[in-house]
Amino acid sequence: MAHIITLFNQAGGVGKSSLTMNLGYHIALRRKKVLLIDMDPQASLTTFMGLESADLDETIYESVLLGDPLPIKPKIHRMDLVPANINLSGAEIELVVADMRDMRLKEAIAPVADQYDFILIDCPPSLGILSYVSLVAATHVLIPIQTHYKALKGTELLLHTIARVRSRANKELAIAGIVPTLHESQTIQGSTNLKAIQDQLSPIGVIFPPIPRSIAFADASQEHLPLALYQAKHPAVKVLKTIAKGLDPLK
Repeated sequence: MAHIITLFNQAGGVGKSSLTMNLGYHIALRRKKVLLIDMDPQASLTTFMGLESADLDETIYESVLLGDPLPIKPKIHRMDLVPANINLSGAEIELVVADMRDMRLKEAIAPVADQYDFILIDCPPSLGILSYVSLVAATHVLIPIQTHYKALKGTELLLHTIARVRSRANKELAIAGIVPTLHESQTIQGSTNLKAIQDQLSPIGVIFPPIPRSIAFADASQEHLPLALYQAKHPAVKVLKTIAKGLDPLK
């Protein structure tokens, strides 16, 4: 069975979609079969992977709401993708009255779970039902967090949501770790808050090396490429390799 990792943070702009694509790529380079699932109505991951979300007839929406098989787009940069589009925004309302709503994504993944080593779920920047069902479907949660004071203050709500899922709907959910993102090592705020993340959050999970803030990520995404294919010698590529290696032996 696959390691199913939900990348979760209720804050927007922490680099979650970019991290999903880039980590998936580096895990795939380790000869693992990887599936990415876009659970964000903004469909950033879908766009980054080179698909035009508005042109898609089938997305994760049909799988979660209608019970259709996952519409897997194969072999994009060594990975498979289940895309999203704006239709998913309606799922927040429709799932409220849906039978077995908590289990919808988990049940959609089940038929293909044994075909992959890793399934990475990019969930929306919210504490809503789409994030909740993404956590219920996961074996692990990976937390990207910006090395910024406001981002650190927001972790209490994030951890409360994870605890709520673990208390009932998914008691086996494990924390794969915390990834500091958009790190500015040259600033006092960056260095201070990285240390605070390491001090305060290390008891709940491994703190991976920080990913530096860089315009190269946005440029690579615009070209629909993982950073390693866009700028192979960028310093962040080594960091991403390290994180991928750290996720490989997950229990």
